[in-house]
Amino acid sequence: MGRILAYLLRFAVILIGYVAAVLAASAFIHVLFLGSAGFLEQDVRPVTGAAMMFSVPFVALFVAYFVFFPSAVAIGVAELLGRRDWLSYAFFGAAVGISFIATASGNVDGGYDLTRTPVALGIVGAGMVGGIAYWLTAGRWAGSWRSAPPPQVPTSPEP
Repeated sequence: MGRILAYLLRFAVILIGYVAAVLAASAFIHVLFLGSAGFLEQDVRPVTGAAMMFSVPFVALFVAYFVFFPSAVAIGVAELLGRRDWLSYAFFGAAVGISFIATASGNVDGGYDLTRTPVALGIVGAGMVGGIAYWLTAGRWAGSWRSAPPPQVPTSPEP
């Protein structure tokens, strides 16, 4: 029963990490948009507080939908390999961003090109930010479900 509980707990932590990753990627996309639209700090601050509280989670739903399968593969590989360093998760996030560009570039209408350099770098950067956010919440304990519990060392010597 202990192993099943450990698996369920790890799965819950992975889900929480995925939610944190897509929220961070969405927030990064918003910050990039505000910068590319030419807004200055004094223009943005009074208007965006309440708007961001709605817009970031709303866009995160779309981010979560479009990158679910590449993220699931990246998370599975990281869990099986037991990767616990932030740089691996940044690379996995970049790979998720590149896979999104590869799969969605032909499906965008209106002549919007996802392969333009600034757009592609923004998407890859959002993937990297999401990967690091995942590492902060769930990735530091990757592969912990596979290891056996440490042996109990006696606290005092035996007579």
